[in-house]
Amino acid sequence: MSRQIDYGKLMHRAMRGLIQQVLADVAEQGLPGEHHFFITFDTTHPEVALADWLHARYPEEMTVVIQHWFENLDVTDDGFSVTLNFGDSPEPLYIPYDAIRTFVDPSVEFGLRFETQESEDEDDDADEASDEEAPEDETAHVQDAEVVSLDKFRK
Repeated sequence: MSRQIDYGKLMHRAMRGLIQQVLADVAEQGLPGEHHFFITFDTTHPEVALADWLHARYPEEMTVVIQHWFENLDVTDDGFSVTLNFGDSPEPLYIPYDAIRTFVDPSVEFGLRFETQESEDEDDDADEASDEEAPEDETAHVQDAEVVSLDKFRK
């Protein structure tokens, strides 16, 4: 089989890099103007870290808002950690970029959606899918990406 350019993988890597860059800027300088983020992520992702009571309440997916009150935003190459307030209870979270399903900044009508959360890093030593879930060919790793509608997040 001839070598092909995997545009889906490249696009997802670029989109996650954009999220990383935006969050790193916010960690360093704070949120500018009216910017704020709705971040929906897969709580079943093995690297997600959140309190047991939050995981019990959101067993598959959770949306967090980074806006008025957040602390300890720490951005790495693989994900970010942040402390958010849940009913006057500060809780630390760690969210790997691979777990993010949507990233929306409604103040400027910007949004990204990741259709699946399969590993995209060619350098991974282990495939994150189990043997029975492993794709037969490389084209099965391609993921769809699209800009999300903000209607879901409007008040």
